[in-house]
Amino acid sequence: MKTKRFTFLVAALLVTTFVGAAQQPAPEPSAEILQKYVSYLASDKLDGRRTGTPGANDAAKYIASEFERLGIRTAPATDSRKINVMSARYLQTFPYIGRVELGKNNVLSVRSGETLNLRVGEDWMPLGISANRTLDLTEVVMAGYGITATEQNHNDYKGTYSKNQVAVMQQGTPDGNNPHGKFTTAGQLRFKVAAAQSAGVGALLIISSEDDLKNDALARLHYDNAGLAGIPVALISKQAAEKLTNAKEVRLATDVVRVEVAAHNVVGVIEGSDPVLKNESIVIGAHYDHLGRGGEGSLAPSSGEIHHGADDNASGTAGVLELARIFSAQQPKLKRTLVFIAFSGEEEGLLGSNYYVNHPLWPLDKTVAMINMDMIGRMKDSKLVIGGVGTAKEWRQIIGSGDSLALTLNEDGYGPSDHSSFYSKQIPVLFFWTGTHNDYHKPSDTFDKINYDDEARILKMVARIVRDVDSADQRLSYTTAKVDPPRTGGFRVYLGTIPNYADSNDGLLIDGVRDDSPAAKAGLKAGDKIVRIANHDVKNVYDYTYALGEMKAGQEYVIEVMRGGNKLTLKITPQARN
Repeated sequence: MKTKRFTFLVAALLVTTFVGAAQQPAPEPSAEILQKYVSYLASDKLDGRRTGTPGANDAAKYIASEFERLGIRTAPATDSRKINVMSARYLQTFPYIGRVELGKNNVLSVRSGETLNLRVGEDWMPLGISANRTLDLTEVVMAGYGITATEQNHNDYKGTYSKNQVAVMQQGTPDGNNPHGKFTTAGQLRFKVAAAQSAGVGALLIISSEDDLKNDALARLHYDNAGLAGIPVALISKQAAEKLTNAKEVRLATDVVRVEVAAHNVVGVIEGSDPVLKNESIVIGAHYDHLGRGGEGSLAPSSGEIHHGADDNASGTAGVLELARIFSAQQPKLKRTLVFIAFSGEEEGLLGSNYYVNHPLWPLDKTVAMINMDMIGRMKDSKLVIGGVGTAKEWRQIIGSGDSLALTLNEDGYGPSDHSSFYSKQIPVLFFWTGTHNDYHKPSDTFDKINYDDEARILKMVARIVRDVDSADQRLSYTTAKVDPPRTGGFRVYLGTIPNYADSNDGLLIDGVRDDSPAAKAGLKAGDKIVRIANHDVKNVYDYTYALGEMKAGQEYVIEVMRGGNKLTLKITPQARN
C-alpha cells in the first residue's frame, strides 16, 4: 500500500508540475515589437526590397535570424546556397532574372542611299524583354501609337504585314496618357508589343519620348520576369527615327543577356506536439519583397526613389514574425506543425509562392490550411477584409463574429497575393487585408503610417483562428469557392482561367480553372499550357491578355493547349462580364 501510495504521490506531483508548465499562456501580440520589425524592413537600408537585390537578401537574412533567435527550426529540405551560414539554412532559393546586360552583338543600321550605323546606347537601345535575333528588314511601317483596341474601334495596324517589316511607333496613347482614359490597358508597353506580334511584323522600334535617349526610362535595361517578347523590341532616338523615313533596308541584331540571380523564400517550422497530427501543417505566410526604387508596378509620378513598402508588405511579414514569436512561446505546442513562410517575388507575379507549391518543403497533401497576410497595417474604423471564406466549409464558423472587428468576408480563394498559389492546389486559404490607400506602391508607404495597435488586434484574431483550426481532430473540408465573374480587368469577356504569372516563353500555364466557367466547359484543366487562342500565338501572360481583349462574348474561338506533351485543340466561348 505505501509503495503504491508513494508512486501515486510522485506521479501526481509530476503531473501537477507538468500541467503548471503546460499552462503557460502564450504572449499577446505586441505593437512595440511589430513597429521594430516594420521599421527595419521598410528602412532605407533595405532599398525597397526588390526581389533579387541586396536589399531583399538582407531582408531574408533578417527574417531568418529572427527564426533562429526564436528557436524555430528549418524546414526539412531548405536550399543550401548561402547568403551566410546561419540564414542559408532557412532559405528556399528559386530562379529569378535579376539584371539585364547588353551583349556584344547589337547592331542597327539603316540604308537609304548610304549605310548609317547607329550607336547602341546613344541612338538606340534594345529592351530587356526583346527577343535576340538578327534580321534584314526590307520595309519600315509607321504604326502610330502601336495600339490595337477592338473595344475602342482603334487599330494602328491596318492591312497585311510580314516578318520582313519593322514597325515604328511612338510612345503614349491617343488620349494623352490619361490614367483613366480609354487606352489605359492597350497603351501599356507589353500590350503594344503583343499588338505588333499579332500584326505579323518582324520587329518593333519605339521612338523615345525624350530629346536625349539616355533620359528615357525604356533605355534602362529591365526585365519583368514575365517572358520574352516574341520579336526584337528596341528604343530609338527621335533623331535616328527620322533616318528611317526613306530607308530601303534596316539591319537589326539584338543581343540582350539576362542574368539569373538567387531569390529566396524564408521558411521556418514549429513542429506539432501530437504524435499523429504533427504530420499535418498550417502555413502562415506573407511576402517580404516590394518595388525597390520603383519602375515596374510603381504608382509614383517619377522613378528612382526608395519605395519603402511598410504596409505592402512589411506589415504582413512582421505579422508572420510576431505569430512565430507567439507560437514558439506557447505551451503546450499546437498539435499540428506550423510552417512560417516569408515569400519573395510576389510583386513580380507570385513567383515565390508559386515556386513553393511546386517544390513544397512540407507535403501539400498534409497542408491543411494557408493563412496569408498582405497589407494589414492601415486598418481604419476596425474594418478588415478576409478573403477565401468559401474555400472550406468550416471557415465562417471559425471566423465567427469577428473578434470586435468589422469584417467584410469574400468567398474567393484566388486573388492578387500568395494565397492564390495554395488555393490552386486545392488547399483552404484565408487572406487578411486592410485595404488600399493613397500611399500604395509609392515611396510614401512608410513605417510611421502603420497602425500598430490595430495590427496587433488583427494578429490576435489570426492566432485564435490558427488555434481553432489546430484544435479540431479533423482537418478542414476543402470546397470550391463560388464566385461571380470578376468585374475588374478592363475586358468585356470572361474565361475563368487562373494564369500562372511566372516567366514563360513557350505558352501560358494555367494554375486553375473556375467551376462552370467557359474554360471549364471547354475542357481546360489546371496544368494546361495555352499556346494559341483566337488566332493569336501565346508565349506568356501578356500575349494571352492581349488576345483576351480582342475576343467577343458569345463567339466561339479555337484554343490550343499543351497537356502532358500532347497538343489539344479545344473550342471556347467567352462569357460577358457583368
